Amino acid sequence: MSITLFDLTGKRALITGSSQGIGFALARGLAAAGASVVLNGRDAAKLAAAADTLRGEGATVETLAFDATDHDGVRKAVDGFEADHGAIDILVNNAGMQHRTPLEDFPADAFERLLQTNIATVFHVGQAVARHMIGRGAGKIVNICSVQSALARPGIAPYTATKGAVANLTKGMATDWAKHGLQCNGLAPGYFDTPLNKALVEDPKFTEWLSNRTPAGRWGNVEELVGACIFLSSAASSFVNGTVVYVDGGITASL
Repeated sequence: MSITLFDLTGKRALITGSSQGIGFALARGLAAAGASVVLNGRDAAKLAAAADTLRGEGATVETLAFDATDHDGVRKAVDGFEADHGAIDILVNNAGMQHRTPLEDFPADAFERLLQTNIATVFHVGQAVARHMIGRGAGKIVNICSVQSALARPGIAPYTATKGAVANLTKGMATDWAKHGLQCNGLAPGYFDTPLNKALVEDPKFTEWLSNRTPAGRWGNVEELVGACIFLSSAASSFVNGTVVYVDGGITASL
């Protein structure tokens, strides 16, 4: 078995929500494995800054700004990019948001935003990119799930629902598209030090709880997600389909 199984040279990866946090870390990691990366976000300035950072590290970077909640806009952006620049071989559906409120007080508009940002984007971008992958008979889709795909915590029930849905949509993608040569899998982070978790990271009581609850005894670093993403994006996972890989320090394995 050769290490070239994990080599992404010659592949192009689109990562949604990649101007910061987990999406940016995964883009950087895929680039280090040889892929050219396409950064996506809605904030053009943040996207340009992220691209400049990666280019400064030697990465081949393109940007594709679109609102991943806009079905028609996504389709137009993806189709236009494929026509003008070539194939998207790898898709990482990373766009997501969080909202913390006790369920009995949870605002309906926040619930709708979670549905659109965390679930609908996976459908919109996944379908748009997969239509091209199907025609080529090959492609990798990695949907960013969460420990909340399997577990719940107080105050985030709607988020938990969305991440459970992403895990099952991943299974549905694999069921429909594996016959076309696509591998569709989920990557589920545990608790990582990211802008999305800023309030929790800065809460000593929560950090103490997390350290006691997680067998590894700490927050995860976003770079620790890269290896699993490279695996799911490469030839090494050629017969892996519909699986969710948990990278969580053991939190889903332990009571």
